[in-house]
Amino acid sequence: MYYVLLSGGSGKRLWPLSNEARPKQYLKVVNKEMNSMERCSMLQRVWDQMKEAGISSHAVITAGGDQTELIKSQVKEARIAVEPGRRDTFAAVLLSCSWLYTKLGAGKEDYAAIMPVDPYTEGSYFETVKSLEEVMIRSGAEVGLMGAVPSYPAVKYGYILPGEARDGWREVEGFVEKPDEEQAEELMQKGALWNCGVFCVRIGDMLEKAAAYGVPKDYEGLCAAYERLPKISFDYEVLEKAERLAVTEFRGYWKDLGTWDALAEQMSTDAIGNVVLDESCENTQVINELKAPAVVMGARDLVVVASQDGILVADKSMSAKVKEAAAAFTSRPMFEERRWGTLETLDSSEYQGLSTLTRKIHIYDGMTSSYHYHKDRDEIWTVLSGTGELILEGTKIPLSSGKAVCIRKNQRHAVKAFQDFEYIEIHVGTSTGSDDINRITFDWDEIELSHIL
Repeated sequence: MYYVLLSGGSGKRLWPLSNEARPKQYLKVVNKEMNSMERCSMLQRVWDQMKEAGISSHAVITAGGDQTELIKSQVKEARIAVEPGRRDTFAAVLLSCSWLYTKLGAGKEDYAAIMPVDPYTEGSYFETVKSLEEVMIRSGAEVGLMGAVPSYPAVKYGYILPGEARDGWREVEGFVEKPDEEQAEELMQKGALWNCGVFCVRIGDMLEKAAAYGVPKDYEGLCAAYERLPKISFDYEVLEKAERLAVTEFRGYWKDLGTWDALAEQMSTDAIGNVVLDESCENTQVINELKAPAVVMGARDLVVVASQDGILVADKSMSAKVKEAAAAFTSRPMFEERRWGTLETLDSSEYQGLSTLTRKIHIYDGMTSSYHYHKDRDEIWTVLSGTGELILEGTKIPLSSGKAVCIRKNQRHAVKAFQDFEYIEIHVGTSTGSDDINRITFDWDEIELSHIL
């Protein structure tokens, strides 16, 4: 069986840390292991658990192209099925199965387990996922589901209504989305399961659904025709229309870390960053990514988060409304992670049609940028620390602390860090940031050939 992690989500459910450039699944704020003080991202934690379960070698992460560098920075060995656009989960599942078929040699009779990238769970979760192949074979179902046995009447989860018990699986009678507390109590009494968002499909069935929409089954062809697929969830397009569904129970620990109150419960410490959390505080967690200190006193049931993108102070009971409240903010992300390092925006301004952008760039030891140029801006670099090398129009320029260099419009350039390397980058022109990057190659050997030639 093959395994797919759907990681295309983005947005502001965990604002101000999460944004379009740094979705929640990449935030390094969860415990690496139960009762551990070491922090990692949701993606890293799930990937490590998949390796322990022996299934990562048959796994692919499906995500947008703007997330590939971030994924590679956190899971270097990851295979990525790149979505050419956002078309919701139905299209993402078709694309994932097409990638497995085209790139990994999966057969049409093989099965694929589709999983969200952000559950906080234990190792037995993946053993239950592995059992879905057998559930599909025994039940003859169109889709096999996995549901967690509820530990309390949650109102923020969807529920699966199981029917008659069979040999290791149960029929599915229906679904209930986010009930109120009274309904949740009734659902628990009836044996309903939390919908984990995990399901299993036969790869050939998904390829046939692609063909039904007139798009090719192969990955490249499907990508080229991706816009022709409907923008709809897998639940609405497949599950609600299916005549035969099967579900198996997961009886271990499971939580969806989709809101700040849920995430705060899994933090290894109540304070991250430059924080003084007074002992008078109760049930309060603080994350501070800013250099300025944060002091929190007398707080109860709060989550406090400060980043370059904003400051959140919220009662935990209101944390589900953060995305709605932050929707009005449309400014560019102030902090971004890349495969090669990080970038932090310090200032952005515009005067008489000329834009300037100042940001701090950190390149990890041994990493390189692409070879590229800018059509509409000049750049001024000032090296803060570390050593590296700039290739500018085929000329090698050594870089070290205090060195400054000017890169003009249309000059091809790339940089490599010999050790952790930081510099200030100032853009001056009619276009700034990532809008004006014209890449030539990521291959450093090929870049160095430009110097030799």
